[in-house]
Amino acid sequence: MKVVGAIIHNDANEILCALRSGTMSLPNLWEFPGGKIEEGEQPKETLRREIQEELGCDIEVFDLVEDTTYDYGNIIINLLTYHARIVAGKPVPAEHAALLWLSVTSLQSLVWAPADIPAVQRLMAAHTEVAEPA
Repeated sequence: MKVVGAIIHNDANEILCALRSGTMSLPNLWEFPGGKIEEGEQPKETLRREIQEELGCDIEVFDLVEDTTYDYGNIIINLLTYHARIVAGKPVPAEHAALLWLSVTSLQSLVWAPADIPAVQRLMAAHTEVAEPA
């Protein structure tokens, strides 16, 4: 199943993390919000639609961060994560149990859904490269 996730940055350079609710598959794990790509949709279109449905805000979608395939045993997920930012509205969780803005350096403090971990690792590695003096 092809799905997309938005790595939404705010002006403080924090990233929006979403806690899966107890009624969702993989309950109580953190993820980048997003959802399933519908037939005929492009990934960036899906992200804009899903974020509007799940969080009630509009986003601008930028570059692909990570393309991960993960086998959960009962389903294989191909997750495409993209950088994004909110252009209208304020995120409110309609499906998730909680939302949290965290700095890149704090991302590892959460327990992530396995398919999201490679994107978290890529963000942290890129942040480390930028933070270190030349």
